Amino acid sequence: MSPDARPGPAGTAPTAAGRGAEPGAAPAVRRVLAQATFETRMILRNGEQLLVTVILPVLVLVGLARTGFVDLATDGAARIDFVAPGVLALAVMSTSFTSQAIATAFDRRNGVLRLLATTPLGRGGLLAGKVLGVLAVEVVQVVVIGAVAVGLGWRPELAGVPAALLALLLGTAAFTSLALALAGALRAEAVLATANLVLVLLAVAGGVVIPASQLPGRLGDVALLLPSGALGEALRAGLVHGELAGGSLLVLLAWAVALAWGARRLFRWH
Repeated sequence: MSPDARPGPAGTAPTAAGRGAEPGAAPAVRRVLAQATFETRMILRNGEQLLVTVILPVLVLVGLARTGFVDLATDGAARIDFVAPGVLALAVMSTSFTSQAIATAFDRRNGVLRLLATTPLGRGGLLAGKVLGVLAVEVVQVVVIGAVAVGLGWRPELAGVPAALLALLLGTAAFTSLALALAGALRAEAVLATANLVLVLLAVAGGVVIPASQLPGRLGDVALLLPSGALGEALRAGLVHGELAGGSLLVLLAWAVALAWGARRLFRWH
């Protein structure tokens, strides 16, 4: 669907700015859930978004698991066990950063954000709906990619699942904040190019699929300090070794806090 024709979710009819919820407006929780449902459907029904968020990660998973095109040292683990966590990290980045940055930037350009901010949903409800929408799509990604990986022989360490879930939440917070900061600071066309370029660079040299320890020279040291590298390391530690990567989780937490502050400073509604 074209950004120029993007409809609003149920329960968010326009009102005068600053009036808050009207007597007949739906409860706040229902409005946020309606927005989250709308955001989720917009991503999953859009062919390009579906390609980036689900199909491409699955293709990367199958390609890396079944071919030796990329030389990976798996530390004695099965190749699929080593690859799957990195692909999950890549999928989370594609949804929480690239897709969210582009969608939000075009919504801002077309006046959708300013319109919804004046409805009973409000600015806080709109942002909450976006975050919940991202999390819903990520649940779909984890289920689909996880099912394909299990079919290819993946056997994750169940003891490390809680640590992996914590890493996914922190990574989502960091990359969603980065998406909002980017969408609020640049024009929509610039966001489109920048978000895709950043995703490609981080996927190749950010310690996501290829661990930071296997990147050349100082690049590996830098990748460990990036949110992409920290997310990849934390997921591999949890799902391959059943361990809690405390250092990587602290890096993710620091990025999440810093980027949330940056998004608050840079984000504009019009």
